[in-house]
Amino acid sequence: MRVIGLMSGTSHDAIDAGAVDLALDGACLRLTPLGLISRAYDEELRAELAGALPPAATTLAAVCRLDTRIGRAFAAAATEADRELCGGGAELIASHGQTVFHWVDEGHVRGTLQIGQPAWIAEATGLPVVADFRPRDVAAGGQGAPLVSLVDQLWLRGRPGTPVALNLGGIANITAPDGTAFDTGPANALIDAAVRAWTPQGRERGLTYDRDGEIAARGTVHEALLARLLAEPYYALPAPKTTGKELFHPDYLRQALSGYEDLAAEDVVATLTRLTAVTVADAVRAAKASEVVASGGGIRNPTLMAMVRAELGPGVPVRDSDELGLAAAAKEAYAFAVLGFLTAHGLPGTVATSTGARHPSVLGSITPGRGAPWPRGLLDGARMPTRLVVDGH
Repeated sequence: MRVIGLMSGTSHDAIDAGAVDLALDGACLRLTPLGLISRAYDEELRAELAGALPPAATTLAAVCRLDTRIGRAFAAAATEADRELCGGGAELIASHGQTVFHWVDEGHVRGTLQIGQPAWIAEATGLPVVADFRPRDVAAGGQGAPLVSLVDQLWLRGRPGTPVALNLGGIANITAPDGTAFDTGPANALIDAAVRAWTPQGRERGLTYDRDGEIAARGTVHEALLARLLAEPYYALPAPKTTGKELFHPDYLRQALSGYEDLAAEDVVATLTRLTAVTVADAVRAAKASEVVASGGGIRNPTLMAMVRAELGPGVPVRDSDELGLAAAAKEAYAFAVLGFLTAHGLPGTVATSTGARHPSVLGSITPGRGAPWPRGLLDGARMPTRLVVDGH
């Protein structure tokens, strides 16, 4: 089955559309990558989205407009991916949507909201859409995240030692072979916020992230500030746990920097980069990792990656997911394509031990297509795969 996975993460800067061919082959799920396109939100839409996210106040009218506009943006990305990557032959769309709120109360997830109305995608492409993946796991008592943990476990199964998957988006998360999976804390979220608000490049020229880690590389880690940041109670919570920009947002950063207003911007960015490295390394060490397979936008920050490697030491190699056949920039989009495929076959998309749910769940809600209400040729009595094999690797 040819599936397009759509993803926009907590950095809410762009929509990734990754296309794959997927086939069940006995106990294996075979994945052939077909490529990725990434399309930035237009500046007006991104500004409207950022202005509606917590802790800002918003209205239902604004949420409705965003749901529609983001849905249409996802539809445009899906249409382009079908044309450019699949030659018009896609059979299913799997849309993660855009997370706007993850309701966590005393360590328990009570609800989650992803917007980007899938009806726009189905109408534009004519294809069926699986969307709204996270709420079913939350309803089953889970954290609703990280959902890529199932794909990580299937993919890394059989590698020697204890491989740990690491994703560095706005938030960082890990998956270990024993099913442990959780958000470790911010990856790029606080770094990006500091670049936008604290650096001349951000305030005067609109820079939104630390390109190539250049700002952090010029700075010096401020140990007292780092100690204050590491005192955040989230880091001490047991897994499973999940977090997001509901906690690690610009106002959080402003409060954390109280008393350090005269600190050089480069030192602030360097300290936040080290915060990510320390919290990631702490989680990886606790998992007794023999290697780390990293993906996400954070791997393009050489300063961050150097700090992660320094924290872990030479005994735990850190490699990009590209080395194992999944392009680091495309991995999450591919992962949601896999989850959509599993839903289409009536198979669960979660590992209960990863999210803390009472049981695994078939994920998502289905919006039928026009000419193809539901994919033809689904396998009757499909069995849950035990491994994910990337063709050519």
